[in-house]
Amino acid sequence: QVQLVESGGGLVQAGGSLRLSCAASGRAFTINAMGWYRQAPGKERDLVASITRSSRVNYADSVKGRFTISRDSAKNTVDLQMNSLKPEDTAVYYCNADSYSGIRSWGQGTQVTVSS
Repeated sequence: QVQLVESGGGLVQAGGSLRLSCAASGRAFTINAMGWYRQAPGKERDLVASITRSSRVNYADSVKGRFTISRDSAKNTVDLQMNSLKPEDTAVYYCNADSYSGIRSWGQGTQVTVSS
């Protein structure tokens, strides 16, 4: 079992930056991909960015060029640097980990609010 703990959310003005961090514990050696999803009120949870153990990255079109995902596999952490934030980026952000066997784990979520 993998446990994920997020940190770094908060309130920021449009155009500002935030950095989210997520630390994995437990059976972290089973993790292949890690990433971030977000869920706005009344909407589905959608992928923001992901990164595999081999450093292959994937971004949602809406965040390309503004967000950067990075991972330290030795420390079992994944970060999301968010720049040029927009009000539409407001959501609860969830850290995610997918094991090689297909088991998916979630963090508790952290609120990101971007004011206009």
